[in-house]
Amino acid sequence: MKQLVSIIMPCYNAEHYISQSIESVLAQTYQNWELLITDDGSFDHSLDVIKDYCKKDNRIILAGFGKHQGTASARNVSIEAAKGRFVAFLDSDDLWYPEKLQKQIQFILDNDVAFSDTCYEIIDENGKPTNKVIKDAGVVDYGKYLKDTIIGCGTVVLDKEKVGNFRAPNIRTSQDMALWLNIMKRGFRAYPLFEVLQKYRVTSNSATSNKVKAACDVWRVYRKIEKLSMLKSMWCFSGYAFNAVKKRVS
Repeated sequence: MKQLVSIIMPCYNAEHYISQSIESVLAQTYQNWELLITDDGSFDHSLDVIKDYCKKDNRIILAGFGKHQGTASARNVSIEAAKGRFVAFLDSDDLWYPEKLQKQIQFILDNDVAFSDTCYEIIDENGKPTNKVIKDAGVVDYGKYLKDTIIGCGTVVLDKEKVGNFRAPNIRTSQDMALWLNIMKRGFRAYPLFEVLQKYRVTSNSATSNKVKAACDVWRVYRKIEKLSMLKSMWCFSGYAFNAVKKRVS
């Protein structure tokens, strides 16, 4: 019997995109999943869309909703409700290719790894291809990830039997980066599946669309979450900046 995959989806004012994200889960060739959506105080019609899908398919679960507290808090509500051996992440404006879960779960089982990620494609606000693909950086450990934050949140699958329990650090931005670092500090590495299996949507509101803000967020993780020294932070940031430029021109 195929193992259950818990898909973690936070949502905040995503009424224009969330249906597409949910449909990309419904289209998965791997069908033993639960989609745990937490609405983070949306003031558009996102919650109505979610409730409609919950009525249509009992694998889609409204894990929680309430006042706006940030993506980390919303992710954690879904993480705490997760029942699956495997935990995958998908934001409410991004998309998966149909064989994403099938291929990645098989990769994890075949290679006996706990943490896997994939390459991903950048799409614009309207879902159109930008002809830009973010390629995987190979096997990534704690030290390497500090200098190259290339892992796309929506590409990650974790095996809870191996990594144990986890929570996203309760910070407003870059909480996925901080979570991967927390897991890697336990000795786990991210192992790549060198295929494009996700579409990452860049909107005007995306944190990654503002390069200065994204850089400040990374610096904050170094200093406030990882407690790195000023010298170590500067060294890691130089690597981060180099790799960020390389991604943009590649």
